[in-house]
Amino acid sequence: MMMHAVGARTVSRDLGAWRDDAGRRPAYRSLADGIRLLVHDGRIPLGSALPGERDLAGELKVSRTTVTTAYSVLREEGYLSSRQGSRSTVTLPVTSHDHEPTEVQRRTLPDGGVVDLTYAAMTAPASAVQDAYSAALQDLPPFLDTFGLEPRGITTLREAIAARYRARGLETTPAQIMVTSGAQHALRLLLGVLVAPGERVLVDHPTYPNALAAIRQVGGRLVPVPVRPEGGGSQAWDLQGIRSAARQTAARMAYLIPDFHNPTGLCLDDAGRTELARIARDTSMTLVVDETMVDVWLDAPPPAPVAAHAPGLARSGVVSIGSLSKSHWGGLRIGWIRAEPELITRLAGTRAAWDFGTPVMDQLAGLHLLMAGDGPVEERRELLRSQRTVLLDELSARLPDWVPTVGTGAMSLWLRMPAPLSTALAATAPSYGVVLAAGPRFGVEGAFERYIRFPYARPAEELRRAVAGVAAAYEALGVSVEPADSMLV
Repeated sequence: MMMHAVGARTVSRDLGAWRDDAGRRPAYRSLADGIRLLVHDGRIPLGSALPGERDLAGELKVSRTTVTTAYSVLREEGYLSSRQGSRSTVTLPVTSHDHEPTEVQRRTLPDGGVVDLTYAAMTAPASAVQDAYSAALQDLPPFLDTFGLEPRGITTLREAIAARYRARGLETTPAQIMVTSGAQHALRLLLGVLVAPGERVLVDHPTYPNALAAIRQVGGRLVPVPVRPEGGGSQAWDLQGIRSAARQTAARMAYLIPDFHNPTGLCLDDAGRTELARIARDTSMTLVVDETMVDVWLDAPPPAPVAAHAPGLARSGVVSIGSLSKSHWGGLRIGWIRAEPELITRLAGTRAAWDFGTPVMDQLAGLHLLMAGDGPVEERRELLRSQRTVLLDELSARLPDWVPTVGTGAMSLWLRMPAPLSTALAATAPSYGVVLAAGPRFGVEGAFERYIRFPYARPAEELRRAVAGVAAAYEALGVSVEPADSMLV
């Protein structure tokens, strides 16, 4: 069964300047190539239905024969599947490896050491974390007379988290907070309560790979809706596409990252947040908002939480999850869920199947960090700003035809390459001292072969070595690089 239909206007917009004005290719070939590129870039999700031939021809102002022939080409190449009486749905060829890595010369870059760019995370602010655990040890004795098991979390930490939401413009009580062992744990708990096997879950495309894995693990069926980086924070999220997909697929839940989106770093504006809350209400879809990156703003702080844009809609199904992993340290497994008390009670009732609560020592250390103020976090922001500049300068010098999406926060760039080489590059780069996460990890079934996530959470010198290694690996693939096309800039 198809996921949802893609409208002719959406395809026309994403194609951009698809025509070959020089006349080197016939119109149908240019159109087929443009659609194929959109499939690889995740703009047209796999399993979705393409517009009818007549509708697309009218939107593009071409003959229907042009569209019919383009669809035939895509069908022959394995990018479309058609059944009698049904619209053509998007697929990938059985062997879609246009650029398998050839045998390359193995070498190690000077200064040794492999740079691991598979994680967008920083090392700990050592003194702040050590002080937090020292304080936690001092605060532990009163808890030793208890069982030390609290599925909702200790009261003082829940109040501190609730106070953070109030400071951001969202009235919150401790009864609306559950402390978890990180944001991934929070998402897994929510999926266990909100999604039954076979139910659809709407996601950003691209999005956080471990969230995709968690949704698949519970049997959820992914419904990807493209994020378009060229639109910036106000237009990157296809809100009409989200509404349409939710209605067409009856998605039970949506998992979205509007606060410094992973992997693009983009941030949704106030108007978009209001519309998201409205969509959740109108479609009876629970909206799970991942705020893991909310404190990692670099250029401007984010707007108020999405849930704050739903006044009077207390039961509208807007749920927030967050953690201290990005703002402080990934080794401190403190996360949380902010939801209505009824949902928190349901989660507490089912949590015993996974664990009996987050360790008290970690909760006390997390409380100390939250109460210590924003100083250590701002130091990390300043370091990230500096490292982002280093990375952009190195990329501009060594890989000038790669197009970066520069968000207003987070810890990585989302880079578009001139050719669909992501998997091949990730396979080749370790021979040149760099480990990469290929673009398809962030999408559904083979999308984003032209993209690489490049974190700038590493020290400046490592970033310089990493770019040099990636550039060498890219050159070793032997691809003729042309200027980035204008179609998807």
